[in-house]
Amino acid sequence: MTSPTWLAPNPTLVGTRHSVSSGHHLASAAAFAILEAGGNAVDAGVCAGMALAVLHADEVNFAGVAPLMIRLADGTAVSLDGLGVWPRRLPADLFMSEHGGTIPVGVLRTVVPAAPDAWITALRDHGTMTFARVAAAAVRLARDGFPVFPLLADGIAKRQAGYLRWAANAAIYLPGGRPPRVGERFVQADLARTIQTMIDAEERAGGDRVTGLEAARAAFYEGEIADRIVAWHEANGGYLRHDDLAEFRSRREPVVETRWRDFTLLTCGAWCQGPILAEALLILERHGIDGLAHNSAAYAHTVVEALKGVFADREHHFGDPEFVDVPLDRLLGDEHVAARAAAIDPERAFAGLPPALFGASQPLPEAISADEVRHIGEGGTSYVCVVDRWGNAFSATPSDGASTSPVIPGTGIVPSLRGLQSRPDPAHPAGVAPGKRPRLTPNPAIAVRDDGSVLSFGCPGGDMQVQAMLQVFLNAFHFGMELQEAVNAPRFSTWSFPNSFAPFDYLAAHVFLEDRFDPAVHAELARRGHDVRRWPAFTRDAAAVEAIYLDARTGFLASAADPRQPAQAVVA
Repeated sequence: MTSPTWLAPNPTLVGTRHSVSSGHHLASAAAFAILEAGGNAVDAGVCAGMALAVLHADEVNFAGVAPLMIRLADGTAVSLDGLGVWPRRLPADLFMSEHGGTIPVGVLRTVVPAAPDAWITALRDHGTMTFARVAAAAVRLARDGFPVFPLLADGIAKRQAGYLRWAANAAIYLPGGRPPRVGERFVQADLARTIQTMIDAEERAGGDRVTGLEAARAAFYEGEIADRIVAWHEANGGYLRHDDLAEFRSRREPVVETRWRDFTLLTCGAWCQGPILAEALLILERHGIDGLAHNSAAYAHTVVEALKGVFADREHHFGDPEFVDVPLDRLLGDEHVAARAAAIDPERAFAGLPPALFGASQPLPEAISADEVRHIGEGGTSYVCVVDRWGNAFSATPSDGASTSPVIPGTGIVPSLRGLQSRPDPAHPAGVAPGKRPRLTPNPAIAVRDDGSVLSFGCPGGDMQVQAMLQVFLNAFHFGMELQEAVNAPRFSTWSFPNSFAPFDYLAAHVFLEDRFDPAVHAELARRGHDVRRWPAFTRDAAAVEAIYLDARTGFLASAADPRQPAQAVVA
């Protein structure tokens, strides 16, 4: 297949006023229009996030997840989990007792849809505009359509067997009975009507802005849209009910603050994988990477071995902190970081996933080869970051696809299928339980430098997210690359852990490198015990990082968009 033109590396864009970078140029354009109209970073970020649910239709669902982080100009930082919980009536042992320890495709993997509430909550608490204003681009793109781009065409084609399971999914994603082709118009009329229903409710409510926002939310969680969702679940063996929806609210969570050199890294909590990004930085700092050449075999080996340690901690300890005691202070503490750093053998790869250094180690599935991967999973999420003229920063990673769970007929939405990231066994830290959140891969981040500079960054990519974010961060702030160069640079990865998505494939010792590395690096990594595989150059499998860096010394905004997807930064 010929590489699409959007894979050409992008330049760093630099401005002085405000910037947005997101996974699609039309989402970035819509958010930039909000900034130009006087909106702040939250207004613009919410606009782009909802637009991405239309544009990245196979990877982001309007009724999916939307974890987000906001760092206000006054230094206040908050996060919203934007993550639904398992229905309260779901039997905790359902997947073990009735489905052989698997989470089947279909309605049973549904958790409460969280994204609409997260967007509206962010707008209510920290935005300035109405739902109608920031949702206008999403409605227009869904109603009028947009040109199919290579990533969308390829994703739908790969997953067409999934869309064919349900007539409502096929009607949207396989118009005319086939995957859409590049350049054709992609329309989502039912989704446009769903969003318009929320806008209409806001307009009918009258009163102040907050009253209108709450009315828009109620239209989804308590009104006509909720009725359609619940009726479908009741008729098709699902567990979502009216009280699950009406009583749901995204959690306002404290951010996890971690010091690295002259930065404070802000990540979301242990309900997602965000804290292991911080842990990886601490382990590499303790072990030492000074003197290692960028993307040399020694550097890639060291980073991979550090990542194995943090993915082990994720596997053995992480779950919803409302249900599981996640020892985050200990995991990020000096003693544990030193132990993980000391466990890195400079000459030999650890065979598989390391055990827990304290507490119980979780049993691991049988390791398989990359040639035996059993499924094509859901799409890879999207991302948006914004920094406005006042210095507010926004970072969000909306997600959820539509090929392994049914579209609710007439709505154009799939209520969040994020249950596929819970473990079927309730005994696992990330195991299923009524009212519990799955352990989420999307993990938006912000970093604040001691001089006042701010970096907003993140990416799609499931288990590759932390790996890509780590490499880009080190490229920029250890190796000194300019921001877009840090994003463009070739990436490597480890998969020596159970995948976060059902069926949780475990590719022990596997390392993938984009096909831009010197062959000698491949040979040396193999000599050290890694099972080395190749990715195409600029593959989306290596994730797609977007980032904005507000440099306090110059006042300039450097903005980067990953050439691995049709991303775009827009600055002024």
